[in-house]
Amino acid sequence: MTDGDRLQQLLDRIDRLNAEDPSRDVVEGTPQPRELIYAKRLTGWVLRLNPKASEALRIAARGQHVRRWTVPRSRYPMNRAGYLRWRETLKAFHADTIAGLMREEGYPDDAIQRVRTLMGKRQLGTDPETQTLEDALCLVFLETQFADLRRKTSEEQMRQIVRKTWGKMSERARAEALTLPWSDADRRYVEHAVVGH
Repeated sequence: MTDGDRLQQLLDRIDRLNAEDPSRDVVEGTPQPRELIYAKRLTGWVLRLNPKASEALRIAARGQHVRRWTVPRSRYPMNRAGYLRWRETLKAFHADTIAGLMREEGYPDDAIQRVRTLMGKRQLGTDPETQTLEDALCLVFLETQFADLRRKTSEEQMRQIVRKTWGKMSERARAEALTLPWSDADRRYVEHAVVGH
């Protein structure tokens, strides 16, 4: 089996796991598993930002939310501490799941560790691939979740969310964000919220 075959086999396995998500998002009129769509969107942004993305970065993107629905937010206290604990649990769960799949596909330990590092975003600010993954995560949020969240969230809280998101993004990702097909009102909102960044 070639390295390309092994990568495709691994990505297919991740996709099959994410296809089990009972939640659905409608894409082009067809309900599809939410985490499968998320993983493909994230991979798409990674490849748009870096067409020569490494195998590790492609795996990290595809596996970022693998089987996320099996660790529901409702299991944790509905406060900031509970939210942060949930997020840390998810990071470990996703990385462990992907590491197990990689091991089964014959990946060496150093490749598995690299994917863990990327998924944990422990080198954000010093590692270009980690920045690419973070940029892609932010772009998926801004492209697919921002408008809905804005309607449900207080003005001040939303402004903080947008500023925090913008602060994590590279200049390249910020430029890409400004090309997203937002409504005029959403575009003005983002531009106003990030003045000074």
